[in-house]
Amino acid sequence: MTEYSILTPPPRRHRALWIVIVVVVALVVVGGGAYLAGRKTQGSAGGAAHASTSTSTTVAVPLRVVATTPAAGATNVLSDQAISVQLSAPVSASSAMPTLSPPVAGTWKATGKDTLTLQATAPLVPTTVETLTVPAGPTGLTGTHGALLASPTSVTFTVGQASTERLQQMLAQLGYLPLSFTPSAPLASPAGAFTAQPGAFAWRWPGLPTELTSLWTEGTENVLTKGALMNFQNQSGLTVDAVAGSQVWSTLLADSTAQKSNANPYVWVFVSKALPEALTLFSNGVADPQLTNVAVNTGVPGADTTDGTYPVFEHVPSSRMQGTNPDGTTYNDPAVPWASFFNGGDALHGFVRATYGSPQSNGCVEMPVATAAVVYPLTPIGTLVTVTGPAS
Repeated sequence: MTEYSILTPPPRRHRALWIVIVVVVALVVVGGGAYLAGRKTQGSAGGAAHASTSTSTTVAVPLRVVATTPAAGATNVLSDQAISVQLSAPVSASSAMPTLSPPVAGTWKATGKDTLTLQATAPLVPTTVETLTVPAGPTGLTGTHGALLASPTSVTFTVGQASTERLQQMLAQLGYLPLSFTPSAPLASPAGAFTAQPGAFAWRWPGLPTELTSLWTEGTENVLTKGALMNFQNQSGLTVDAVAGSQVWSTLLADSTAQKSNANPYVWVFVSKALPEALTLFSNGVADPQLTNVAVNTGVPGADTTDGTYPVFEHVPSSRMQGTNPDGTTYNDPAVPWASFFNGGDALHGFVRATYGSPQSNGCVEMPVATAAVVYPLTPIGTLVTVTGPAS
């Protein structure tokens, strides 16, 4: 086989083959050089460079809040609504988490590739305005690749009112109603504490008169529920307005958890305008009335004591009473003792009269001062007073 130097051209008949060889060698040299030039090398001054494996860098894309549940501005949110934040990328388990104000007990968990959900151990409080904040920056949410949320996100939503039925159930379980409530199953989740539960109401005492039992309707606002709520507000140091606001629900939940029941007996006052007019005070049922056939005076014609059932809304040991009598004369009594107001200016109170048992007042239910001193501590705010009977 004939040999050729790479520097010496071969004869014409072999020149094409030589050109191919030269081109291949050149490509190998140039390609190898390009490859080495493209690699990251290390070496000391004057020493040979050493090739190292190339490394790739992942650029962290900033996080974004894609959606929240509830959405911003949502109203009538259920108290057991799941709270979640969907992001544009997964979040590190060691990352800071969203917050709620007012706070709701629970733990944030990843419930999907890019979603955080609050595993609540308490319900959202009815009528509360909640603010969900997703923190940003170095102390905020951090993606699994180090991405940060550029700016915080705040979402505000309003929790809806809980049902009247659930209010009745909780008041009954705490002893503020003349009924009990027995749930048919344990509470499925702490987040459902303000959701009406399956179960049954029952009267706490046998033989209650229809004047009282006819006032009750399950699931509907009524004077029995109103009086019980006012009693609860009064005992809890809340504003007595017969409105189930966020403080009422929070306190109901706290008392239920602590099993803190009504500190007073259930009292109902029945005033008969049939002559002779009389008051009966029932305490924890009717089997043994605490006060029976107490002689009282109700309103004269033109200033009648209106029939109906009313909760006591003001309870004062002494009250100034003034106004105009049906005949046009005026009165001003500066210190009427032991007053429990139940309907406008009408109150149970003591008043000195020559006799009792007939219409003589300007609409109030008057009784001897000594008797009123006994009735007063038994008729706190929320006590129901029923007035009935023919006018004289």
